[in-house]
Amino acid sequence: MIDLFGNNIENTEPITQTELSDEEVLFEIDQLKAELKEKLIILGHHYQQDDIIRFADIKGDSLALAQKAKETKAEYIMFCGVHFMAETADIVTHGKRTVVLPDLRAGCSMADMASAEDINKAWSFFKSATDEKIVPITYINCAASLKSFVGKNEGSICTSSNAKKVIKWALEKGDKLLFFPDQHLGRNTCFELGIPLEEMVVYDPNYQNGGLSSKQIQNAKVILWYGLCSVHQGFTKEQVLTIKKNNPRMEVIVHPECNFEVFSAADDAGSTAYIIDKIKRAPAGSEFAVGTEINLVNRLAHEMTDKKIISLSPYQCLCTTMYRIRPRWLLASMRAIKNNNPINVIKVDKTTREFSLRALEAMFKIT
Repeated sequence: MIDLFGNNIENTEPITQTELSDEEVLFEIDQLKAELKEKLIILGHHYQQDDIIRFADIKGDSLALAQKAKETKAEYIMFCGVHFMAETADIVTHGKRTVVLPDLRAGCSMADMASAEDINKAWSFFKSATDEKIVPITYINCAASLKSFVGKNEGSICTSSNAKKVIKWALEKGDKLLFFPDQHLGRNTCFELGIPLEEMVVYDPNYQNGGLSSKQIQNAKVILWYGLCSVHQGFTKEQVLTIKKNNPRMEVIVHPECNFEVFSAADDAGSTAYIIDKIKRAPAGSEFAVGTEINLVNRLAHEMTDKKIISLSPYQCLCTTMYRIRPRWLLASMRAIKNNNPINVIKVDKTTREFSLRALEAMFKIT
């Protein structure tokens, strides 16, 4: 199978149970990591399971890992995350590094909710509906083709860490904002910046003209794409209220990808990096109910036993696409690098890279 950029995206089979036991897989990864240390760096997103994150040279969120990818001198970047993150690593390294995603099926359901075709169609409608300047902002959780679209149209990329700064910049630069693909990060951030909900509309590509009229586009300050993170929609306002009722001293802190009701009811909200930093700085005996991916919450609870840290949800809020990165896939990719025949390589074409870099550089300049 060939992707939009002409890359072969057929997954290579992982190491089988018949070939090696789980313990043997982990042992060989350790050996290869030591052997390849001069040429390979392993980046691990915070949402990865422990059996993967243990091998990461650097742990971080999307922004931190993009920055580290940009700085590395390693020949190979093993990106233990999802597809759009590996694309970003290839973009910021100008194609001078070989970026590998251990399992090519590790995508992002939110990113999949916005395609280049749908965004271009929507953009044409917006342009026909108003003469006011619309500045496009995309959350970094999207395909390279959408980062490129933003670069072509004088916008910027943002992350949950810097969304407020980037959106403020966009609203100073233009009359209106198009924010995609996550409606919730856009809504929550814009509301914090003082924009009322009545001035925000949601564009749903499943309906003609996104279900909006030209008049609604003209009256709106912010146009939000309909996308969402399935993990963070697992948290509810009722869960927040239950925590506060049963344990008033427990602080509820959530990721801004949660819906507006959860975001508003929580005591605090912030990016993955913000959540980690706040909990680390809290005094011993502090208690937190955390509204984000369960692997990270469990890891924080394990690392900081002097504090009580639980998930806001009683159910497992697991990022199933992140979970596709398993040790057996990682080992297969590392063996291939050792043999100088890398598999699952992520490459972005030159034109897409050029305009995506324009959008990324706008973000780095703003922040």
